[in-house]
Amino acid sequence: MPKSRVVTFGCRLNHYESALIEKHLKSIDSALETVVFNTCAVTAEAERQAKQAIRSLKRDNPETRIVVTGCGAQLNAKMFEAMPEVSTVLGNREKMEAAFLAKPQGTFVGAMEKVNALPAHTPLPSEEPDQKKRVFLQIQNGCDHACTFCVITKARGPSQSIAKEKLVAQINALVATGVEEVVLTGVDLTAYGQDLEVPLTLTDLVRFLLLKVPQLKRLRISSLDPAEIDASFFQLVAKEKRLMPHFHISLQAGADLILKRMKRRHLRQDVITFCQRLRRVRPDAVLGADIIVGFPTETEAHFQDTLDLVEECRIALLHVFPFSPRPETPAARMPQVPKAVAKERSQRLRRLGDKVYHDTLESFVGQTCSVLLERAQRGYSAHFLPVVAETSPATRGVLENVLIEGIVEKEGKKHLLGRPLEVRHVA
Repeated sequence: MPKSRVVTFGCRLNHYESALIEKHLKSIDSALETVVFNTCAVTAEAERQAKQAIRSLKRDNPETRIVVTGCGAQLNAKMFEAMPEVSTVLGNREKMEAAFLAKPQGTFVGAMEKVNALPAHTPLPSEEPDQKKRVFLQIQNGCDHACTFCVITKARGPSQSIAKEKLVAQINALVATGVEEVVLTGVDLTAYGQDLEVPLTLTDLVRFLLLKVPQLKRLRISSLDPAEIDASFFQLVAKEKRLMPHFHISLQAGADLILKRMKRRHLRQDVITFCQRLRRVRPDAVLGADIIVGFPTETEAHFQDTLDLVEECRIALLHVFPFSPRPETPAARMPQVPKAVAKERSQRLRRLGDKVYHDTLESFVGQTCSVLLERAQRGYSAHFLPVVAETSPATRGVLENVLIEGIVEKEGKKHLLGRPLEVRHVA
């Protein structure tokens, strides 16, 4: 049988869905190798990269059948349909069904409208197919907001949540197979539950999952909007040690004027307060953030506000994106920052991020950390910091207490260097 696969662009939710697509591909009886491009539409640059990758693959593999799906296909089906390399174009709903993936050619893109209930898909491992130890679990899809740089509301539709009982059933099934950590993912996680018949908050859901699945050792939240976090969340973080002390913030900028022009719902002080409250209840918490650099009208002073915020809040895990205008968004019509300026500022922010990251790693030297060893001698601590530890193959996929002895660079990235202790399975 030909080897079919998925090429993924964009967010963690796309990676989660790609794993499900790969599962469907295995059930399709086809004489042709099929490659599915699961695209992103956050920026025009993301679409350009996808088109370039499609042309390159088809040039090197002319017999391969190419399917294009994801947010890029949902929004710009005609653009991908016009590419001679592409056989089939699928929307975000259609890509989740094997019947559409099997279509030899054609365009199948339905509207992303509100439905009564978001289906609960079987979760799959986030990385290696044979290592079912850390798993992404979709709890929500879509978004009800209208940030001026974003088109995800059109690509993913309105916010929809999966019922908490379905999620408990899925996590129970995962734990029974040996899963140690579940990562909750979605487009706008903090909007979870607002559309359900009996409304819930994300905090309500996390508390419910931890109560109903006591065997689950680790629960992680992939991204948070500081505008939707209330006091009950911090109380839960303080009480529940199975909720991992790593929190990723949908920050985007550190200057109030830019945040307002982005139409974000938080201001600079909201983020500072969030970080302060979080560290009061979990002093060891490690923070990450998404930041757009060079947003229209951003001045050097605005950018300095972002630098200062990263340093003040000690945000160690940065995802930095130079602004790329997305057609049909209000931001694309605003006065643009020169690309060279955005690129230079991005480099400066990444350098600062590298410093905060290094300082954060140093703060763990001499401590004992719980590490999920996902592959040979590699894993992630509870704080989502990468760890290298001298282990045997038998320790793969287990939680292990590791004494951190230093910092080492592997594959161009700094890792904590640790020595496993004898006690295992301590979360």
